[in-house]
Amino acid sequence: MADGNAECNIKVLCRFRPLNNSEITRGDKFIPTFPGEDTVIFGGRPYVFDKVFPTNTTQEQVYNTCAKQIVKDVLGGYNGTIFAYGQTSSGKTHTMEVQYIVVLNNSQWNGIIPRIAEDIFEHIFAMDENLEFHIKVVTKTNLSVHEDRYRVPFVKGCTERFVTSPEEVMDVIDEGKANRHVAVTNMNEHSSRSHSIFLINIKQENVETEQKLSGKLYLVDLAGSEKVSKTGAEGSLSALGNVISALAEGTKSHVPYRDSKMTRILQDSLGGNCRTTMFICCSPSSYNDVETKSTLMFGQRAKTIRNTVSVNLELTLEKVDFT
Repeated sequence: MADGNAECNIKVLCRFRPLNNSEITRGDKFIPTFPGEDTVIFGGRPYVFDKVFPTNTTQEQVYNTCAKQIVKDVLGGYNGTIFAYGQTSSGKTHTMEVQYIVVLNNSQWNGIIPRIAEDIFEHIFAMDENLEFHIKVVTKTNLSVHEDRYRVPFVKGCTERFVTSPEEVMDVIDEGKANRHVAVTNMNEHSSRSHSIFLINIKQENVETEQKLSGKLYLVDLAGSEKVSKTGAEGSLSALGNVISALAEGTKSHVPYRDSKMTRILQDSLGGNCRTTMFICCSPSSYNDVETKSTLMFGQRAKTIRNTVSVNLELTLEKVDFT
């Protein structure tokens, strides 16, 4: 585990889903080609990311490539965030959560969140018996954002629960999902019009040395990013786009975090103390080419953002240097 501060870019991964039934019926063309592991060519233009997942990528491959390391980081005292960004019906929820109603531990379709829930406890059970863990899951709906005396944003009215198993993690998350605003849109029969933000807060203490570490893991499934005319639903992500653009341009002193509740809560994830991974989820269809290009360009801007990360270590009085 490294000490001190370290800079790292936001990691951006691009995932394309296959053509769906309505696109095949309509006769849409399959546009992207995949010349390499980090490149997709779309509309004749190459887009380069940390990793590109073609349509035949399994859920397990996605998890092992991008999310597994974040679990280790958070258990090592770092903050982590995993975003899913893209238009409605591009595969965000499939990537983050699960495609079908399935049993935990018993499905190849499990997305990142249920796999993380399992992975956290597998790691904990294999770690030093001198470590004591406190794990809390927070679900955020109908956000009411306030600031403490240090101007750190926090949320009133969110659901918080201590958990002791992967099943309890998913129970809390399922409760949060039940409160999420889901509406029928033209693009997807069960599309969410709101953002889904889950926080897993892990605190650990070594009972011998009394060293305390804490790590926060934000799991974010964003509402659809496409034009209102195609969905018949609202859901602008302009505030997030403005924050990404300001950070990409290097204007950190004028980043409009306060323009939305979501960007205030996720301020550390974007230019702050956090190891952040962003999934940009894309449709391969010619019908959605404008939105897909917009998503790809959004991902390229996000890839330039640098965060400064450090271990969240709570010093005991004996270890504080007063000189």
